[in-house]
Amino acid sequence: MERVGLILQASEPLSHAGLASFLRSCPEVELLPADERAGAKVLVFACEQLTVDVVAMLRRSAAETGLPVVLVLREITESELLTAVECRVVAILPRAAVTGERLVHSVLAAANGGGVMPPNLVGELLKHIERLQREVLAPNGLNASGLTPREVDVLRLMADGLDTNEIAGKLCYSERTVKNVIYGVTHRLKLRNRSHAVAYALRAGLI
Repeated sequence: MERVGLILQASEPLSHAGLASFLRSCPEVELLPADERAGAKVLVFACEQLTVDVVAMLRRSAAETGLPVVLVLREITESELLTAVECRVVAILPRAAVTGERLVHSVLAAANGGGVMPPNLVGELLKHIERLQREVLAPNGLNASGLTPREVDVLRLMADGLDTNEIAGKLCYSERTVKNVIYGVTHRLKLRNRSHAVAYALRAGLI
């Protein structure tokens, strides 16, 4: 089995040494030197709390490498949680509960596109999503994917192979309206073309 390469950073040496010891004892992961980010699939970062400096570092890492982050820290608030998620943090481990097994499980989950959060933080995220849907998306006729029901209908028919004229006939729109809908989706979501738009909708589970 291919080992998952990871980079480890910590705000103080003792934390780095302890976590490195956990990681080196596990055959499923490989701890890489800090300057070998090209071969890494995950960044593990340990700190006391999410300070301004830590957030700046995580934002920089997200912009430069896009690596998913496993964050080990003492405590985190609801507002800090949302900031962390924006910085590509996909797993959070309370420092007091860290074990080698939990740490490696989080790293493997992050490498495979998953995430690991304490139950109370999952609840906070769900509440935030519900609030976002109620206060921001719904008033603007959008769903969580950023698409309107009309855009979803057009994309579904595109996925079925219909051309612009056929879509217009099915939905009782003008061809110009259909073209405007398609342009709006591709432009707003920075999608390259119609095929890319259909692929986006499929991946999002909308069609």
